[in-house]
Amino acid sequence: MGTSAATRPASCAELGLERAAYAALRVLDTPQKVQQFVSAIPINYELGGETLLSVSEVLAQRRAHCIEAAFVAACAMWIHGRPPLVMHLDCAQSDDPHVIALFRERGAWGAISKSNGMHLRHRDAVYRSLRELAMSYFHEYFDRDGRKTMRSYSSAFDMRRLDPALWVNSTRPCDEANARLAALRHYAAVTTGQLRQLSPRDAFEREAGSVAQYPRPRARPRSV
Repeated sequence: MGTSAATRPASCAELGLERAAYAALRVLDTPQKVQQFVSAIPINYELGGETLLSVSEVLAQRRAHCIEAAFVAACAMWIHGRPPLVMHLDCAQSDDPHVIALFRERGAWGAISKSNGMHLRHRDAVYRSLRELAMSYFHEYFDRDGRKTMRSYSSAFDMRRLDPALWVNSTRPCDEANARLAALRHYAAVTTGQLRQLSPRDAFEREAGSVAQYPRPRARPRSV
């Protein structure tokens, strides 16, 4: 996996992963393969409550939402000698934050991203700056009422700054890692004046945006 910002590849022992889990990520030697891998993992609907699964738990349970998939993608990048970078996108209270894994090719930024819909997915490495990349999500970031909700984006965060026990091999929810990302310095996506002028998504756009890759599981009937 070529990169202009090479780093020392992470070993299996350093990450604290089982050999099978490490091997599953070791074959993902391009950002495209990493994206295909996380996209193929069923969405985590958190039916039993908030999870914040670590890399090892995502691979064991075969489910993930955005931040959990970003952990997996960042870990795969690290294994292949790329900085394990992520970005936190914050939003209005009517929506949920989003987390993406970052990569760079020939001086341009791209993103690996998991979304159950079509709107907040991956980005090819064609963006000249992190702001340019972050703003590529603005139009597609909207709530159920069609209101555009993205408000800010963080600087790139290197996951090597966190102990792997907090996000790679933990068997507990990765609350500390999540809190660290949420607390990063964020940059405003729009001004107060611009917020007042935003156009909501129309009915056609909302309908198109409602298509889900992984339908919500039906509730099991109660036994009599």
